[in-house]
Amino acid sequence: MNFVDPIKSREDIHKVEMWLAKHSDRNRLIFAMGVNLGLRISDILGLNVSDVYNKTSVEIREKKTNKYKKFLLNNKLQNLLKAYLKDTKKSNEPLFIGKKGHRLSRSQVYRFLNEACQAIGLNENIGCHSLRKSFGYHHFKQFNDIVLLQKIFNHSSPAVSLFYIGIDQETIDKSYREFEL
Repeated sequence: MNFVDPIKSREDIHKVEMWLAKHSDRNRLIFAMGVNLGLRISDILGLNVSDVYNKTSVEIREKKTNKYKKFLLNNKLQNLLKAYLKDTKKSNEPLFIGKKGHRLSRSQVYRFLNEACQAIGLNENIGCHSLRKSFGYHHFKQFNDIVLLQKIFNHSSPAVSLFYIGIDQETIDKSYREFEL
């Protein structure tokens, strides 16, 4: 797997989401779930309609770790899901289906995500995992709680989480430059 970057600009996240909204409600919802929940793409694509239909929280078993995870759906995601499922009945069908009627694949998400990023001029190294990393980066920036983020991500240490979200030497140097007693 290649190393990918988080989308560190809130403006770029908004631009990607708006570009996707013009082209596909499904793709916009996948993107919004990725950057708002911090789930792996395999867990997002593994959701069924019944997992989210008229719900405010979701419970899953993570595909990679097989660990139980419960998370809340914020108002934005609840509204997007309601609109996306407006003509759907509760079922165990996949939440995200491709043109051939099968569950959407990671490679299909990679393609539409890169198309959107190129369209808005975002030239970072972006992949499906960028959604999870973007969540982590912005969650840390907002709450400044690396231990909480470590718990959300099930990482082994705070250092792993900091590296994962792209808090790099440049950020550390900036903190030294701006810190003075």
